[in-house]
Amino acid sequence: MAKDIRIDPRGPRFGAAVTLVVAVATIVIGANSVGLVLAFLLAALFLPGAIVGPQATVQSAIFQKWVRPRLDPPAETESFRAPRFAQQVGLGFSILAIVFLGLNVVLGFYIAIGFVVLASFLNAVFDFCMGCEVYLLATRATRRA
Repeated sequence: MAKDIRIDPRGPRFGAAVTLVVAVATIVIGANSVGLVLAFLLAALFLPGAIVGPQATVQSAIFQKWVRPRLDPPAETESFRAPRFAQQVGLGFSILAIVFLGLNVVLGFYIAIGFVVLASFLNAVFDFCMGCEVYLLATRATRRA
């Protein structure tokens, strides 16, 4: 079993803010070739986090280099597992948006990107990670007594 890497919980929140900016830009630009490029950018931002964990993302590198040194140490750390699952969900919705646009299902594109906007907004603004909560609920539901 993989080592339980501990992360600063403010890092994924910063990453969600970056994701929110890109996702909102994707919706504003719309279902066209530039919107497709932005959807691919979202998928690329999620991919390392979905495979390794949020500590492997570009957003985390920015947070570690320029933001974290200006903050006090975190009061506590958290496991990377729930945020990694959230990254996997975000990657799934980004890929779904790309597929929908490729199939010219414009409404599906907007709905998929809309989920990314909603989830990243809740995390960035309210520190509520939807994917993390789903992960924790699923873990509790499948844990043996």
